[in-house]
Amino acid sequence: MSTVLPHSEARNIEEVVLLDPSGAPIGSMEKSRVHGVDTPLHLAFSCYGFDGDGRMLLTRRALAKRTWPGVWTNTCCGHPSPGEDLEAAVERRLRFELGVAPISVRVVLPDFRYRAVAPDGLVEHEVCPVVFAELPTSLDPAPDEVMDWRWVDPADFLRVVDALPSVLSPWSVLQGLELRAAGAFGGVP
Repeated sequence: MSTVLPHSEARNIEEVVLLDPSGAPIGSMEKSRVHGVDTPLHLAFSCYGFDGDGRMLLTRRALAKRTWPGVWTNTCCGHPSPGEDLEAAVERRLRFELGVAPISVRVVLPDFRYRAVAPDGLVEHEVCPVVFAELPTSLDPAPDEVMDWRWVDPADFLRVVDALPSVLSPWSVLQGLELRAAGAFGGVP
């Protein structure tokens, strides 16, 4: 059975889970309306995918993306739908964005949260658990999501975090620092 999957995410209205300051769910909102100059706190996730050799998959966000278009970032991001568990949301987005199903998924930073303002004033404001996923290397990226990708050594990613953070999404820079501090990349300095 092939691990490359069609881009079949439904084109229906996606909703994100809104959160109070403590991180408790308080409702939902259409994804297309949630990001603006006054973005409410909401639930998301960031996934870092790895192959069997320990290389990490970085992706470059497509120019069609509303937030941080053309920027290099972690493997994929997304928002769990109301009632959807985190692992199911990660699998759904990996299938949609990259055409693959994860071999395994594990949470590495359960409490990560951030707020970032893009140059155009658009705000990201998320409680965003960070997960690691083992992935097959055969990808079929959705062109409206991913314009480029690279398998890299995690140490190289951390060097970019330190030396040239402006080429990365603000969340991946913050996550890279926290992942290094937590020892999530093993012995990588």
